[in-house]
Amino acid sequence: MTNGIMMQYFEWYLPEDKQHWKRVAAKAKDLAKAGVTSLWLPPAYKGQAGVHDVGYGVYDVYDLGEFDQKGTVETKYGSRQEYLDAIKALQKEGIAVYADIVLNHKMGADGIEEVEAVETAGNNRNQVISAKENIEAWTKFTFSGRNGKYSDFQWKYTHFDGVDWDQRKQKSSIYNFIGTPWDGEVDGENANYDYLMGADVCFSNQEVLDEMDRWGQWYLDTTGVDGFRIDAVKHIKFDFFKNWLSKLRANNQKELFAVGEYWHQEVSALEHYLDKCDNSMSLFDVPLHFNFFRASHGSGHFDMRTILDDSLVQANPTKAVTFVENHDTQPGQALESAIMDWFDPLAYAVILLRPQGYPCVFYGDYYGIPSQNAPGIKDILDVFLKVRRDLLYGVQHDYFDDFDVVGWTLEGDAEHKDSGVAVLITDGPGGEKNMFVGTGHSGETFYNVTAQQKQEVIIGADGCAEFTVDGGSVSVWIKKV
Repeated sequence: MTNGIMMQYFEWYLPEDKQHWKRVAAKAKDLAKAGVTSLWLPPAYKGQAGVHDVGYGVYDVYDLGEFDQKGTVETKYGSRQEYLDAIKALQKEGIAVYADIVLNHKMGADGIEEVEAVETAGNNRNQVISAKENIEAWTKFTFSGRNGKYSDFQWKYTHFDGVDWDQRKQKSSIYNFIGTPWDGEVDGENANYDYLMGADVCFSNQEVLDEMDRWGQWYLDTTGVDGFRIDAVKHIKFDFFKNWLSKLRANNQKELFAVGEYWHQEVSALEHYLDKCDNSMSLFDVPLHFNFFRASHGSGHFDMRTILDDSLVQANPTKAVTFVENHDTQPGQALESAIMDWFDPLAYAVILLRPQGYPCVFYGDYYGIPSQNAPGIKDILDVFLKVRRDLLYGVQHDYFDDFDVVGWTLEGDAEHKDSGVAVLITDGPGGEKNMFVGTGHSGETFYNVTAQQKQEVIIGADGCAEFTVDGGSVSVWIKKV
């Protein structure tokens, strides 16, 4: 088996040029050669802001860039056919494709409906702070530009449980519709974190559930994707995706890998969700991301022995999708928590050069983010990707035994030629560590593949060697052949 590597193939500030799907297809061969085994593509359907929508202001999930809606036919990323062509190009190169799906809310409604509602407190959604009143809510979705093609389902207020705008009063507040309480079994932040934005989908409505099933099958039939990245799962009834995914997997006889975005720093919350959804998906390792964030801002005083503590990859490695950055953590975004540049290679060493977890490389870290004058670290990431694909096998030994310098080794195995690796990382002044890489490597020369200057060590008869690392950096030692 080859170690898997996912890549998130977009960042928030991509140009609004309708060319991204073409760029994806053109890079398929290069990505496969680099060692990428799966790509997470951005939401492909029409958003309320048309070509300006990154994809999370979801309007019409059946419009993949085919209909003249919201001021454009194509989405920000291109046309329906270009999307389908990109998927095929990736799959032809052996790269699995995961579609980003946003089912929690809808935005950009086509019409207003009068609905009886109450206001609820922002920090306690269960607390009613107004009398019942009739509001004008943007909840009518008719999709006239599509004119019933693929689906004649039209959304109305009964399919939602709340909005954040009363058109009549021109007032912003969180309104819960009378007769449609917030969904239960959601994240407990704000007492009940069902409501996030837009017109909040009611997952207790049978018409909604039936439509979700129909759309899911249509999407698979249309695109042939291999799985899903699922947005905002903490705001959706915890048992929904267990049922939804199990039906799709059974109907299509496919594994349909799924990873959910449950944005919470406490690993206990992620473990609770996995239990409630019957382990039907993996989750992004948000606690690990915040370990990286704190370490990068620690001015060299972070305890590197704790870099994996209280992370999902430590608690449940088979369900952890590890990452360093994503589109939401970028500067200026809702979950901004950017890792400092100097620490990025260290963080990527942790997720890419350890076999535990399913690592996800961020497009912006790989290629850079021109709009923010942020250069990418493609060169070092390509080294890590190659090491992960070719050499990261065998028995593992951890050396998390020093405040500043930590490391690990893998001995390699017979199935992967010249495999075996030793890794050191430090947020401090650098140093050295005696580590065991296996007696099978005795007498062999290992070199630091990340060093600009030649650095070599010879493995002793006991299978050990003194490996070094420069200050605030990572060193990766592999067999010289």
